[in-house]
Amino acid sequence: MLQTAIGVEFGTLPPYLYALYSIPSGENDKARALIKSVVLEEMIHMCLASNILNSLGGTPELKPQKYPGPLPGDIGSDGTPVTLHLYPFSVEAVEQAMKVEQPESPPDFPVSKLLADAMIAGAAPKTVTIGQFYRSLDGFLQTLPANAWHPGRNQVVDTQFFAGQIFAINDYSDGHKAIQSIVSEGEGSRQGSVYEPLDFQDELAHYFRFGEIFHDRVLTRDGSGQGYSWGPQKLGVNWKGVYQAISDPGEHDFSKDSAEAQSSQKACNDAYSSMVDALQRALIGQDGALGEAVRAMFNLRAASVHAFTEALADGSHVAGPAFIYSHN
Repeated sequence: MLQTAIGVEFGTLPPYLYALYSIPSGENDKARALIKSVVLEEMIHMCLASNILNSLGGTPELKPQKYPGPLPGDIGSDGTPVTLHLYPFSVEAVEQAMKVEQPESPPDFPVSKLLADAMIAGAAPKTVTIGQFYRSLDGFLQTLPANAWHPGRNQVVDTQFFAGQIFAINDYSDGHKAIQSIVSEGEGSRQGSVYEPLDFQDELAHYFRFGEIFHDRVLTRDGSGQGYSWGPQKLGVNWKGVYQAISDPGEHDFSKDSAEAQSSQKACNDAYSSMVDALQRALIGQDGALGEAVRAMFNLRAASVHAFTEALADGSHVAGPAFIYSHN
């Protein structure tokens, strides 16, 4: 379950990054900031899940997946596990992210001065939300004896990056704290019948950050029966403010495209592979590797932005990073 958790957190990164990097400079600044904040927290969640596994004597393993492809763990909100696609910034990309992050019973907050589709329906029994998955994991960890934990073993702790957010897991209480943080940052929290869309840091949970983009409305505390409404303040989304990128570039035949487009894809794959390698070293507790992974992500961003400027053979589209692991 812990290895699956690592796969879930890592598996969301390429779809979120593809949408993020497909936004040109100067466009959709607020949406870009929201997506970036989620990406960084997913990395933190991956490190915390790895710390739990390391503390129990296991060895985290990153397994880059193909896109389109299913998110590990039977995560889904409509009775079918989510199949992740690489979409440029779009309604489809945000809807997909909301399906990934959806709580078990999402509140149907009213939308102020906006006609929009209802929020995505609740999860069906044959799939689980991320929150349900982690709560099941937490229940199992609680049954383990104290001697199952190995304090200080291969812990990912970095005082330069994500200081205070990534912490060592030495026993069940630490693991429980980590899982509570992961769940609250993804879907908010519930106290009895009262649903709170804020995490423990009083910031919007991931589902609702994507909801602000989807509805193009800021989620606002008010006197409605649900306690919150979408709007009336707009976030300021411009769905046309995006590179005209294809979806799922891993399925595209680049042999018919220019040498520049092919070269840019190779650069993206090399940068992504270097990031994966650095993350793998970080997740088994190698000193300094997390910093290397963060720097590799900057290199990936630069390569991706360049790829989004190289026209494909049809003359009207571009392609971003395919997130293909190319290192042996």
